[in-house]
Amino acid sequence: MRKVTLITGGQRSGKSSYAQKLAEEVSENPVYLATARYWDEDFTERIRRHQSDRGEQWETIEEDHHLSNVKLAGRTILLDCITLWLTNLFHDCNYNSEKALDKAKQEWKIFTRSDNHLYVVTNEIGMGIHGGSDISRKFTDLQGWMNQHIARQADEVILMVSGIPVKIK
Repeated sequence: MRKVTLITGGQRSGKSSYAQKLAEEVSENPVYLATARYWDEDFTERIRRHQSDRGEQWETIEEDHHLSNVKLAGRTILLDCITLWLTNLFHDCNYNSEKALDKAKQEWKIFTRSDNHLYVVTNEIGMGIHGGSDISRKFTDLQGWMNQHIARQADEVILMVSGIPVKIK
């Protein structure tokens, strides 16, 4: 049975660890779908930290662009995260937010056709101060539009606030 749970919140709000806990409650061998690119040493360290937080029961798949290539029907998947995936698309679309949003929606539509139990981690980056540059404002808009798109389709939406899950939908 297809089920999508969107887990959103600020940076270091506990999104990933909560999503991991939920996935482990329903599956003995969940899949961790990592979307981060190895941009620099900071990202490499973040990736290592996330890897060390998961047990051996996790299967890890890395896909930083084409979610539609991931074929895992019937599996429990933790997609971490939409924000990093959108960063990759935004970069690859030469910082054109409309083009990146169209690509993201196309990929999402194909990816979510499968019969999966899907936990999706994303960030609420639009709740803070306005970005200081045109590119950062465009990305914040892109993130907000895609979060809305996913949330409308999700069966459940959870907002993480200081490590506490708050059910929104």
